[in-house]
Amino acid sequence: MAHIDYYFATISPYTYLAGTRLEEIAAKHGATITYKPLDVVALFGRTGGVPPKDRHISRQEYRAQELTRQSKKLDMPFNLMPAHWPTNMAPSSYAFIAAQNAGGGDLGTLAHGITRACWAEEKDVADDAVIRSCLEAAGFDPNLADSGLLEGAETYARNLDEAVEAGAFGAPFYVVDDGARFWGQDRLDDLDLHLAGKL
Repeated sequence: MAHIDYYFATISPYTYLAGTRLEEIAAKHGATITYKPLDVVALFGRTGGVPPKDRHISRQEYRAQELTRQSKKLDMPFNLMPAHWPTNMAPSSYAFIAAQNAGGGDLGTLAHGITRACWAEEKDVADDAVIRSCLEAAGFDPNLADSGLLEGAETYARNLDEAVEAGAFGAPFYVVDDGARFWGQDRLDDLDLHLAGKL
């Protein structure tokens, strides 16, 4: 049975555009997933990248075109300039880590719910009420938003270190236990083929 380490950021637009396709692919192939939310800006800094706002204007313009194209291609609502971006990723990431540790809900739905709140619903995913709502909608206890903060902080930092060690440099990033790496929601079809032994 294959295992996938899923490195993602709760404010990443491409993580939002991934939807729940990873979970569908994993279920199809009997693969398991460990979710590893991280600080993607810090990941950029440690792997030779720069935050979107600091990129050359040609890269910023291309990013805007590509995000718009991808959202239309996927038929997903999308706001290129959301009201609450960038925002602090830590509170939603800590809550996600607490939810993964607690169990009882749907982690794929939670990841998508948090990113959708930012990129399609004009909500601040650093806000406690928004996080609680996302937890509850995914079948988790909303009080997880305020629990395990120390463990969340430690895991969040460790996820960043593990991402660098695994060769990840952006989000979403998928690392299969056989060493295969896939960067971006537009590589999910390739991940599917890989798990099927065709790629």
